[in-house]
Amino acid sequence: MALVSLITGDGIGPEIADAAKRCVEATGADIQWDIVEAGSAVMEKCGSPLPQETIDSVLRNKVALKAPVTTPVGTGFRSINVHLRQSLDLYACVRPCKSRKGIESRYDDVDIVVVRENTEGLYAGVEFKEGEKETVELIDWLNAHNSKQIAKDSGISIKPLSIEGTERIVRYAFEYAKKNNRKKVTSVHKANIMKFSDGLWLEVSRRVAKDYPEIEFDDLIVDNMCQQLVMDPSRYDILVMPNLYGDIVSDLCAGLIGGPGVAQGANIGEKGAVFEATHGSAPTIAGQNIANPIALIFSAVMMLEHLEMREEAAKLEKGCNLVLAEGKSLTPDLAKDSSLAKGTKEMADAIIEKIKSL
Repeated sequence: MALVSLITGDGIGPEIADAAKRCVEATGADIQWDIVEAGSAVMEKCGSPLPQETIDSVLRNKVALKAPVTTPVGTGFRSINVHLRQSLDLYACVRPCKSRKGIESRYDDVDIVVVRENTEGLYAGVEFKEGEKETVELIDWLNAHNSKQIAKDSGISIKPLSIEGTERIVRYAFEYAKKNNRKKVTSVHKANIMKFSDGLWLEVSRRVAKDYPEIEFDDLIVDNMCQQLVMDPSRYDILVMPNLYGDIVSDLCAGLIGGPGVAQGANIGEKGAVFEATHGSAPTIAGQNIANPIALIFSAVMMLEHLEMREEAAKLEKGCNLVLAEGKSLTPDLAKDSSLAKGTKEMADAIIEKIKSL
């Protein structure tokens, strides 16, 4: 039996968490759920959007399935997702983007995995607020040591990229390729402009690639990478990149397969693994039984594979694919005919029915 933390989230989180839980249980997976909370609602109760109890649960169980949580824009508490990844050192964000029959998109042959470094880069949270004493001191120091002058009224974000952090994520991408019979890894960067941060990333990427001669390797500047993906995504296999680029490119790749509503994800490290949908908490439709649960259910497929429950994972994925291809039990955002759309619970019921028929 596997103990799994189920983080119910906020907004539509509790609804789709319940749908995913029921679908996983239909496969016969031997899982005991440890249900914990995170998000804006729990902040009112506990004084923190990410209670220590939730972190302790993931540390104890090593595996979590997490529903979406709300992140305020510009103000309020920092991203719970970022905090959780950094607290548990979940350094590898893995986001497979694969075309599915029944999902309308511009392409039908996408099969890309975005591997994103989670703990460094511009999302490391090393920031200095405009006007504060420490910020002014930092700007004065930088201006004294660099010919390129920074305006006194600037806010500052630091972008650290280390040899150690880069090597472990690039190596993770190559090991993922070996384990999953993938043929190519592309390192994405902006080393033509940022010589000492992305330049380090590229140098380390090339060095690690030499340890995997059986896997094709190349590198692309991030803006060119975005262009190439839009023109012909079939040319690419595994993409590995620093944090900010990974955030942007993984959303671009989700757009290639029908949007974030069908894109799964995982955050993995030595201390544990958290599996989550890549979309937001959609608070405006919470409680209406119209939220699409499929991205979180596909994330649960990844979770079952991680737990070595491969038969159960295959059943869950096949059940989802059958329902998507059939097109009769889809939520409003997925249904071709909105008048025939079904609810969150009803879509989960249809997936469960397919699983039990396998």
